[in-house]
Amino acid sequence: MTTILLKLAGPLQSYGVDSHFETRQTQRYPSKSAMIGIIAASLGLHRDQDDEIQVLNQLDFVVRIDQPGELLRDFHTAHAIKKDGKPNRTYVSHRYYLQDAIFIIAISGSEVLMQKVSKALKSPYFQPFMGRRSLPLNSDFFMGEVEEAPVTVLKNLEWQASKWYQKKNKNISQLDLYADANLLDSGETLMPRDRVMSFSQQKRQHGFRPVKHIRISVIKKEISTTHDVFSVLEGGL
Repeated sequence: MTTILLKLAGPLQSYGVDSHFETRQTQRYPSKSAMIGIIAASLGLHRDQDDEIQVLNQLDFVVRIDQPGELLRDFHTAHAIKKDGKPNRTYVSHRYYLQDAIFIIAISGSEVLMQKVSKALKSPYFQPFMGRRSLPLNSDFFMGEVEEAPVTVLKNLEWQASKWYQKKNKNISQLDLYADANLLDSGETLMPRDRVMSFSQQKRQHGFRPVKHIRISVIKKEISTTHDVFSVLEGGL
């Protein structure tokens, strides 16, 4: 079984599962529908290609929260203009983001589908982003491919949080893991509205998806406590 490992990390991320009108919420970890959106964009699929996009629901999906980040609210105003060019009304919206968060994603599926997905993620057709168009993917997004089940991979993968975060939170012993319910034998069961039916602007639809939540042990690596400002310069001084 081939599993692709991905990292979502950046100053800001946003994954709206239950967002309406002037309030644009974010889930506290990446949704499967968000990852399907990234994959669909990388494959070059358009929003109205429902049949092709729905095939991506077949992918096994697991996410581990390595660095939860902080919730940020951004305040927006927008002016609606009449046909004659005169102002109509002012809209006020609240948009929520996750700042300084790091998530590790593991996805797997049939070999044929995984080959297509891997190739697309390495060389995307459309620009993928982390929930909003203004939030591009990090440079180390694609971590690699391994021949293990996705849950097993994340249980055995070292903690990927930032060094400053690991130093600040040395007492953390467990991480939250969310997976498709069929991939775990135990855990808390959730039913997010996260199954992609359509990304079309005219009829965007999502169905419910069973998810299980467990906590797994952290695998830590030794973090150096010394600080060498010149270490990033090749060859030193």
